[in-house]
Amino acid sequence: MKKFYVLALAGLMGGSLNAQTAFWTPTTYKGAFPVTDNTSATDWTNGWTNFDPENTAYGATTVTVSADITTNTTWVTGTIVNLQNKVFVKNNAVLTIEPGVIVRGDKNTQGTLIITKGAKIIAAGTSSNPIVFTSGEAAGLRAEGDWGGVLIAGKGVNNQPGGVANFEGLAVSTDTEFGGTDDTDSSGVLTYCRIEFSGIPLQPNKETNGITMGSVGSKTVMHHVQVSFGGDDGFEWFGGKLDAKYLISFRNLDDDFDCDFGWRGRVQFGLIIRDSDLFDAAGDSNGWECDNDAAGSAATPKTQPVFSNITNVGPLRNGTITLPAGEKFERAIYLRRNSAVSIFNSIHSSWEKGIYIKDAGTVANFTSNEAVFANNLIASDIAKCITVDANAISTFYATIFSSSNNDSTKTPAEIAWVNAFPALLSTTPDYRLQSSSIAATGASFSDSKFDITAGINENRNKISSIRLYPNPANTQATIDLNLDEPATVAITVYDITGKVAVNAFTGEMNSGINTVKINTTEIPAGIYFTTIVSNNVKKTLKTVVIK
Repeated sequence: MKKFYVLALAGLMGGSLNAQTAFWTPTTYKGAFPVTDNTSATDWTNGWTNFDPENTAYGATTVTVSADITTNTTWVTGTIVNLQNKVFVKNNAVLTIEPGVIVRGDKNTQGTLIITKGAKIIAAGTSSNPIVFTSGEAAGLRAEGDWGGVLIAGKGVNNQPGGVANFEGLAVSTDTEFGGTDDTDSSGVLTYCRIEFSGIPLQPNKETNGITMGSVGSKTVMHHVQVSFGGDDGFEWFGGKLDAKYLISFRNLDDDFDCDFGWRGRVQFGLIIRDSDLFDAAGDSNGWECDNDAAGSAATPKTQPVFSNITNVGPLRNGTITLPAGEKFERAIYLRRNSAVSIFNSIHSSWEKGIYIKDAGTVANFTSNEAVFANNLIASDIAKCITVDANAISTFYATIFSSSNNDSTKTPAEIAWVNAFPALLSTTPDYRLQSSSIAATGASFSDSKFDITAGINENRNKISSIRLYPNPANTQATIDLNLDEPATVAITVYDITGKVAVNAFTGEMNSGINTVKINTTEIPAGIYFTTIVSNNVKKTLKTVVIK
């Protein structure tokens, strides 16, 4: 006799989407991780990350890509790509990269992957089979700036003259241009991906980043991305309205999160880890470095992203590290040039300085509530917790710091991470919290910038209906997804521990009914949760498999 479970649905079927589909995931804890339960379920870095890519054997390349990609192309699982030259994906082509593909950037030819406006990248790895963009050099010989990284151009709005700009370091052309009028543009999917050893100077003092996002729109899907050993910034956003979750910036040289040109996206759950020996010798290295534009003008749209639940660990680590002579480390957070960046519910530790709010325009953005700094911990190993421009009035400190539930009186020991400071090349770090942690409580999502309906209006009615059948399923389940307009969609089946069981679909769907078959033959009987993510709307269906 077959055993089965009764089907239940989480959310609404066939109707308009409710506020539970908003972007933010409310937490009680500060920082990127909850209190540990001693299983992998509470550690979102488990399975797909690599904290020792310097010594990882990636294998010989199986195919060389050195010319522009002008038609729809797929790199299939098992492929190891030798990426030579500056390769542009153009003419509205879609580059699909399947789980497990490794892309090795060639140092001699400055291998770089550029997704142009109108083109797309569909790089949907899984927690057990991530996609890796890395150096073409051998294990033990890799270094920051071995290749050019990934650059993505979109049609979102930025604040540059005429609404367009070009990626620096590349010859100016339509292929290097980003910007437009469509903040809901899609440049594709980037999930469960690692980007390592990028940031080559394409021109003197014009290095690329781990991933550079030029006016990327909100329909682009980005989560679970690790950037390691970059020769410049980890993540840099230039305009647009891209949202992202689960980002890691590990041992990069310059800044970890760099915001410019009117970017207005949201980021939740991020991890920054710095190395005392790796810094930008030509400038200074910060956790955040954010500008409205290079001139610090009042150009609109203003650089106004919102971050929450970031664990930001600087080069001083547990306080026993002595920084080398000539080091250029500076601040956990550097907000300047009229930017209006909000940071909530985060932990900032092990930097020489805390938050520096520079220039009158940036200060004014805080006093007018365009920017908010609230519910943050700045560990007291930092010498200068908060610094502001001389134009700030004396009440500014109390207004944006003490009265906003920020705390600079605690120590890293009181944060009580599980294993935050292992040797950098041995044990994987664990930034989950022990039950005694002072960060285990105190987070808040009550600020208006967390309006639970934010972003829903632009997504409402995009999904008209969802049908999952049969349920229970034996060898195959089918989803009929009815869309009001074309969209980027990801369909994933998770087991009850949160581990990916089936990566059913990631890519573009047309308006109308789209049918996806889910192969359940290789997963055991039990209860699963099938998630459908589209345009930052997430739908979860409880799914049963019988054998």
